[in-house]
Amino acid sequence: MRLVSFRHAGANKFGAAVDGGIVDLSARTKGRWSGLRDVIATKALDELRAALKGATPTLAFEDVEWLPVIPDPGKILCVGLNYASHVGEVGRQMPTVPSVFSRLHDTLVAHGGDIVRPRASGDFDYEGELAIVIGERCRHVPRAGALSVIAGYTCFIDGSVRDFQKHSVFAGKNFPATGPLGPWMVTSDVIADPQRLELTTRLNGSVVQHDTTDHMIFDVATIIEYLSTVTWLEPGDIIATGTPDGVGTGRKPPLWMKSGDRLEVEISGIGTLGVNVVDE
Repeated sequence: MRLVSFRHAGANKFGAAVDGGIVDLSARTKGRWSGLRDVIATKALDELRAALKGATPTLAFEDVEWLPVIPDPGKILCVGLNYASHVGEVGRQMPTVPSVFSRLHDTLVAHGGDIVRPRASGDFDYEGELAIVIGERCRHVPRAGALSVIAGYTCFIDGSVRDFQKHSVFAGKNFPATGPLGPWMVTSDVIADPQRLELTTRLNGSVVQHDTTDHMIFDVATIIEYLSTVTWLEPGDIIATGTPDGVGTGRKPPLWMKSGDRLEVEISGIGTLGVNVVDE
């Protein structure tokens, strides 16, 4: 399933993206769940699959306002420096454990929305990433069983304000509206192996990043094992898994995003997340 969160007729809803549009699962399930985070928390994905059988689209894609696929995650955790190629281009040492930071909720942006270049800086960079949506409350998850706690996968853009990041990773990663998430969550039963995905980032139609997730330094299972040692992971939590090389700061001269740019991240088996760059 490709599950989406959206707004229509003044209400926040959830549904499934199918050929030709969206099936409004909020309506088909008569409001039993408040949103996808609630569906995941109550382990109701199989019920959504049943509700989707035989359904046809009730809404066109262009008739809805997209929301971040999980509009209200409890936590947004991000792994930095997780591809050797990216570590090399930014001149850092190879990490021996995952490098983790968090994002605030107001950084999230929906598919089709605007990623905002802050007025405080012109050093606005892109990072295309695979993101994980956690499916159950868990702690101390062994690597061997880590994939079983995943509800699904989606695309993420880690918009980075590089000059602020130099003195504070938290500051450089937490300007409002710099973290697009979506367009939908592909449930984990569709993705047999998250380390066999192809990631492509395009800026104004030109490929600026291209790699495969098997090149992660710390694979998805290791990331979950590590983070679940540090804290409880909760249903709907988002984990961004890092970016490959090709980012703007690693180029000579640097390639910064500017107002009017179009940014897309495509991940095989999932889809394409697209946003517009605007000035604050």
